[in-house]
Amino acid sequence: MTIIEIKDKKEWEEFLLQVKEKTFCQSWNWGEFNKLMGDKIWRFGIESNGKILAVFQILKISAKRGKFIFLPHGPAILEGADFERILEVCFKKIKELSKLEKVSFIRIAPIFLRIEKNIKMFKDLGFINAPTHMHPELTWELDLKDSEEELLKNMRKTTRYLIKQGAKDSDLEIVKSQSLEDLEAFKDVYQVTADRHSFTPFSFDYLKKELLSFKEGNEVLIFSAKYKGEIISSAMIIYWSGMAFYHQGASTLKYPKIPASYLLQWEAIKEAKKRNCVLYNFWGIAPEEDLEKNKNHPWYGLSLFKKGFGGYKKEYVKTQDYPLSLSYWLTYIFEELRKKKRNL
Repeated sequence: MTIIEIKDKKEWEEFLLQVKEKTFCQSWNWGEFNKLMGDKIWRFGIESNGKILAVFQILKISAKRGKFIFLPHGPAILEGADFERILEVCFKKIKELSKLEKVSFIRIAPIFLRIEKNIKMFKDLGFINAPTHMHPELTWELDLKDSEEELLKNMRKTTRYLIKQGAKDSDLEIVKSQSLEDLEAFKDVYQVTADRHSFTPFSFDYLKKELLSFKEGNEVLIFSAKYKGEIISSAMIIYWSGMAFYHQGASTLKYPKIPASYLLQWEAIKEAKKRNCVLYNFWGIAPEEDLEKNKNHPWYGLSLFKKGFGGYKKEYVKTQDYPLSLSYWLTYIFEELRKKKRNL
């Protein structure tokens, strides 16, 4: 197996169309977004006998807690390829880069299912579980092969009822756009949500660059739920490589009896079917055991909301860290303390 650098977007994206286990975090446009955010990026392929078997896009993150090399939801590998060998080759290249870039650790958010064999692969390479995650390790997904009628039938009864009630309400409408004006409106609702759940929201600059990066290929839509002309729920949905991702979402509690978020999600799912997507990814949910132990978990309501649409959970190997210097452990302690503070 040999490493090649890939500089052609068409080649990169066409390969990923063949990969089953993937998220937009390995998309070309996600790399472009991270460049706009000031991060260095590299795109590599792993080939054997002239055939590409895997690709991996890596970032150099410069944060207050230290500099590190990050592989988000990767590597993306063809089914049937030798996962273990590919991971070894990928890791060797990342280590070489890490030495050149003088970072304190390597972080990987694997796209490998959480089974004992895959966990052992990382352990054997010297990785440890990271104190935090940057992208979901546990997601909720909905297969879109069924008709709209079947999808509704498979939802939780309450979810289905609220969608139908929302559709009947003449004062409630769902608007789709890619405009910065609607992103401004999303930001305002997003801030209300952040204040309610005590988390630090992404900046408007971050949201704008994400929107512009995916807008180029018509791979993003802002859905705004308006009640009597006022936006009370909003979401940014990424449509990429035959999949849809509920990546950013926000809502107010001004009209608690208006099922705006339910109707909004249903419209986003219908849009995914129009675009011939095979999967709708609701992004992260909290582990069941965490929800049972802690009813005040910040993701409690959101996790129940997502599950109501039907579907199944998917668990990936936990985020993995490979320490390269003693300074890594300061990062480890900082992230552990921050996680406890956020009640996660």
